Amino acid sequence: MTNGKRIDRSELSGGFAPRATSKQPAIAQAIAALSLFVAFYVATLFAGGYLSALAGVYFGQWVTLLAVGVATIATVAILEGGHWRLGLFVAPRLALRECLLGCGAAVLLIAAADGLVMLTTRLRHVAGNGFPWFELIAVYLPAVFHEELLFRGYPFQKLWRMNRLVAVAFTSLVFAALHGGNNAVSGLAMINLFLAGILLALAYARYERLWFPIGIHLAWNLLSGPILGYNVSGFVANETVFRTVGRGTPWLTGGLFGIEGSVWIGIVELAGVALLLRGSRLKSRSGLRLSPDPDPPIP
Repeated sequence: MTNGKRIDRSELSGGFAPRATSKQPAIAQAIAALSLFVAFYVATLFAGGYLSALAGVYFGQWVTLLAVGVATIATVAILEGGHWRLGLFVAPRLALRECLLGCGAAVLLIAAADGLVMLTTRLRHVAGNGFPWFELIAVYLPAVFHEELLFRGYPFQKLWRMNRLVAVAFTSLVFAALHGGNNAVSGLAMINLFLAGILLALAYARYERLWFPIGIHLAWNLLSGPILGYNVSGFVANETVFRTVGRGTPWLTGGLFGIEGSVWIGIVELAGVALLLRGSRLKSRSGLRLSPDPDPPIP
């Protein structure tokens, strides 16, 4: 007996009838996008490496930058119709402002960590043999743009539109893992690299553009390595403005991995994360606001 009243199927199951959801298609789309991106990235990496080796001129960081560029353009063209707000192609004044803001933030963080290292160890800075201009072009600049496009570019942003916490956690883990084979890496260094991934992800979240994290990343590497004389994630520069000499416990100095292996870097990274979280857009997927404007094509 229904007494003329229409019965909802959810009432018959105690209000727990399955409902249609877009979660599964969204997850499937994200997996497909990441898989296609990785396929293009790896293929270009191998092809570029092989061709550069044949030519006898091998710039590894430029090959990786080419690989991530090809992977981004190809994946967006195939899956997104050529339209995606990457956060890279913006007005020059806006890009410069956010990049310089990132540089300033990195200077404060590295200066704080370096000061703490000097206070707690016998390390000191002495005059070096100059700035590595060649390595700036061959290593530092392409490395920063490669890593930001890889870890805060299209793959991160695709996950970001689905679930922001997943995007930050997953890409930060991969960011740390891919540095795991670097020279003199330690468990503490891996933790610090994971925190650095979170810091840079939140820097992207601040404006949802890439220039703020690019500024942080570039100034971080240049100040800690070519200027102050630490190794940068195990990489040893041929020239540095200052040299770091003396002795100290590796968990305080960072050892041969560089200042990024020091406990003090972890502390300043946590401080940076806390500051960025205060004004971040890191909310649940339900709180995500997408722009009503159509995404512009990637040039």
